[in-house]
Amino acid sequence: MTATDVLPASGRKTTPGRVGPSRAKMPPHRRKEALIFYLFISPWVIGFLAFLLGPMLFSIYLSFTEWDSFTAPVWVGLDNYITLLTDDPIFLKVMGNTAYYSLISVPLGMVVSLFIANLLNKKVRFRKIFRTLVYLPHLIPIVAVALIFQMVFAPEAGPLNQALAMIGIDGPNWLMDADWVKPALILMSLWQAGGGTILLLAGMNGIPKELYEAAEIDGAGGMRQFWSVTFPQLTPVIFFNLIMGIIGSFQVFAQVFILTGGGPDNASQMAVPMLFDEAFRFYHMGYGSAIAWILFVVIMAFTALAFATSGRWVFYESEVRS
Repeated sequence: MTATDVLPASGRKTTPGRVGPSRAKMPPHRRKEALIFYLFISPWVIGFLAFLLGPMLFSIYLSFTEWDSFTAPVWVGLDNYITLLTDDPIFLKVMGNTAYYSLISVPLGMVVSLFIANLLNKKVRFRKIFRTLVYLPHLIPIVAVALIFQMVFAPEAGPLNQALAMIGIDGPNWLMDADWVKPALILMSLWQAGGGTILLLAGMNGIPKELYEAAEIDGAGGMRQFWSVTFPQLTPVIFFNLIMGIIGSFQVFAQVFILTGGGPDNASQMAVPMLFDEAFRFYHMGYGSAIAWILFVVIMAFTALAFATSGRWVFYESEVRS
């Protein structure tokens, strides 16, 4: 008996100098397909490495340094983070403003989007025109929206205060009053609720009609059908809107930068505008990078909380619950 006749435990013959079954070389046409694949994705990979991953890793390093963009960075360890969290009252106020804006604007925007979507889902005349009009504000650049609302919130000539004056209410100076500037920004955020509305409409159109027919046979009215059929079926879309709303609200920038500049007395200052000021106005790149990573951790924490609680209220058709 020779070595080549010995059968391993798998029952297949093995040859000397080779372990396991032989591997066939990749055919030439498969190598060509692989080369074409990597060639086509290379622009994205290069862009990702050069403009996203690379700057992210560099900003982590910068957050532990003092750097003015002109001289060599000086390593300071955790000093930037310690100063921000314990010895910078402006940063703590800014994070409070950002949390206030997010915790009110996101739920309010979701409620408004759901209400409008439910109205536009009904069979009425000119329904397609109404849907188009609702979505159009979402297409307007945020800079143009900010300039429009600068006129809307004008204290005397603004249409909002003029409408309030018609019912006997003396409107505030929205953008210059510390008590009203954040509510003004929240009202402005509702202008672009059309994006979430369209997603909810798409979800409503995907709900099987048999569910409504069964609910109607059981005697459920319109309101009961909404809460027992429509809302549960829409929870995946609502969850998506929630996640995107959280991320977007914590990154609000243009509205503050154009309308208020963070004033009055930092009452409307948010995290990203403060980051911009520290990094690109005052050239505190290390301090600005630390703000960016603290903001990243906060966004991740709120997002993780939303995912952790989603199992209790988000319903998926393919999911079977005990």
